[in-house]
Amino acid sequence: MQALFLTEAGKYQVFPLDNSGFVRVLAPKPSATAGKTEFTYTGVNAGIPFGSAPSILDKDYTITAEITVPKGGAEGMIVTLGGRFGGYGLYLLKGKPIFTYNLLDMERFRWEGGVGGRVGADLFGRALAPGKHTLVFNFKYDGPGPGKGGTGVFTVDGKEMASKKIAHTIPLIMTVDETFDIGLDTGTGVDNSYQLPFKFTGTIDKLTTKLGPSQMSAADKKAAEEAYAKVNN
Repeated sequence: MQALFLTEAGKYQVFPLDNSGFVRVLAPKPSATAGKTEFTYTGVNAGIPFGSAPSILDKDYTITAEITVPKGGAEGMIVTLGGRFGGYGLYLLKGKPIFTYNLLDMERFRWEGGVGGRVGADLFGRALAPGKHTLVFNFKYDGPGPGKGGTGVFTVDGKEMASKKIAHTIPLIMTVDETFDIGLDTGTGVDNSYQLPFKFTGTIDKLTTKLGPSQMSAADKKAAEEAYAKVNN
């Protein structure tokens, strides 16, 4: 069998064998978004490859969604990257604003509007009232180095709704098989609280992501690649 494999591998130009898949995934590639620190979108825009999405890994970031809620209320996904095995989502669930961070399917963290403050005109401080609203999720990273934690603050219309500190974040890559979606979720969900495709029933007037500088040094990236290569040798 070994001889047959060598014969067939040579015939179909399989050599050299290479198990450095993860290292190759992390290697810099040509990108229209490389070096950008601010991204602006309007309306529905689904299926953007993760390599062209704003990377929130290992840095400070702010996601700002300016939306319009119609009469009768709204729900659905505003923006998401990743899914079941890691990622984030900003959405309205039964009108209630939520930001969810999925730490590699090990733990999920939720920042929810209506906690500690009144949202819109709802008597219970839960659903956004019809009209224009601004949702902001701001994250301060506890770097330098990979996979550190940080503090997220979620505000709605200028009022702080929730603040939470987490001990760890995803360090090197958030997803390899899901996309960056605005206005719906085309892959798996970041949690099980909603049904796909969870199309947003309001209007996304403007979505902005601002990124701080990466807090991963070249030495950090090299060390991570070398550690992974040793495990897989």
